Amino acid sequence: MNKHFVEFNKVTKEFPRVIANDDVSFSIKKSSVHALLGENGAGKSTLVKVLYGLLAPDSGSISFNGNILNISSPSEARATGIGMVFQHFSLFESLTVRDNLILGIDKNISYNDLKNQLQDISSKYNLPLDLDAPITSLSAGEKQRVEIVRILLQDPQLLIMDEPTSVLTPQEVKNLFVTLNALVDEGRTILYITHKLEEVITLCDEVTIMRSGKVIDSCSTENQTAKSLATKMLGEKLEELKTDYSHIKNTKSLSAKNISCSFNDPFFTDLKDISFEVNVGEIYGIAGVAGNGQSELMDILVGENTLIDSGELIFNNINIESFNPQKRRDLSIAFVPENRLGHSAVPELTLSENILLSQFPKNKFSKNGILNHNFIDNHAKKVIDTFNVVTPGSDAKASSLSGGNLQKFVIGREISSKPKLLIISHPTWGIDAGAEHAIRESLIELSQNGTSIIVLSQDLDELIEITHRISVIFEGKLSEPFNTKDVDITKLGLLMGGKNE
Repeated sequence: MNKHFVEFNKVTKEFPRVIANDDVSFSIKKSSVHALLGENGAGKSTLVKVLYGLLAPDSGSISFNGNILNISSPSEARATGIGMVFQHFSLFESLTVRDNLILGIDKNISYNDLKNQLQDISSKYNLPLDLDAPITSLSAGEKQRVEIVRILLQDPQLLIMDEPTSVLTPQEVKNLFVTLNALVDEGRTILYITHKLEEVITLCDEVTIMRSGKVIDSCSTENQTAKSLATKMLGEKLEELKTDYSHIKNTKSLSAKNISCSFNDPFFTDLKDISFEVNVGEIYGIAGVAGNGQSELMDILVGENTLIDSGELIFNNINIESFNPQKRRDLSIAFVPENRLGHSAVPELTLSENILLSQFPKNKFSKNGILNHNFIDNHAKKVIDTFNVVTPGSDAKASSLSGGNLQKFVIGREISSKPKLLIISHPTWGIDAGAEHAIRESLIELSQNGTSIIVLSQDLDELIEITHRISVIFEGKLSEPFNTKDVDITKLGLLMGGKNE
């Protein structure tokens, strides 16, 4: 066995005002699953982009299978034997599985050869596919299966997996692990990037931990725990989060009554007779795999879609289904959409300028129509400090922040308004353990101070940790709520997959 199948040797990559990779050195053994951990902004994404040919290092080198890697594009990386499955699916939704697989192949191949290779891959790695199915009809797990098969058709020796379980149900995660173990048993090597520490312990052989662009530790996972990895990653221990029910009032904050909305569009999910209630101070979770109506429901809750077919949305005894987002903000409703860059924040604006996107009554951002720039800038700095946002300053553009730090800033911006209702989608998706803990802690504290919170998320661990009640949305229908403290996570996972038993 080649002990140093992949070896990073003093890799350094700098950008304006930040050193993303600072003298990074570690090695990956052949036929192993090697985890890469670190807070958002630690340098993981930059390092992987260098490995996959998307970026060139300023100094240092990478050896692959005994040879110095000298590539300048992903196509060269694939030709060398390096494949990557990205966090965000890169599939054409309107095309079939077959079309997407053909488009992902760098060489000419006949349909019969493709079919034969697919049969071999499907049986060997338990990855069955319906070639004629349109991508839009597939579940998140099935879409990921297409991505993996598309990479395996290139016969990679190293497979980079970036946050592969972020949109999967617990059952789909188990199936993925079976596939990855089969790949390793065959002699392939996997570089596994995740924020889910329990997965590192369960799946990975070794782990490299990065902080502020540097390698903090590279070790076996054999004697590690999720808590020990978090401590190494953050440099401090995380306190256990505690959710209690004592502060919840028996007063309705928001009531959704029999909301239905038809889109007559294959790319949208119709909502069917959705009803739920949220009490003052309660955190209400809505679980579901992507594509089952969360986005459509979110648009209705925040006022981006006011054209519902039927039903009512009542907030503090006011019928608000026809109110636009600003009119809802005027009632002290805050919201954080799923898409951080371009929806929650404008990429080319500074953090101070992005503060203005959440206009609430009495925020003192302007007087007599004139902006108070000093107050706005100080407010942005306060959010940055309070939520530990890693950034050069309030004058930095939103696009310059890592995903996790931008999420902390956006959530901090909304929480700082002390809203009566916060509606938040996927609050810690793709977030490191430290940022995840800080965000969840801030949501619990906000609810204890009387804010009602609706959390839409695919992460069951997250929902179980912070919510008081949970419902599951599947194909536009919402289940009855479960008390979180008594809920069976297996049953929730089955409901997310459309199974009642």
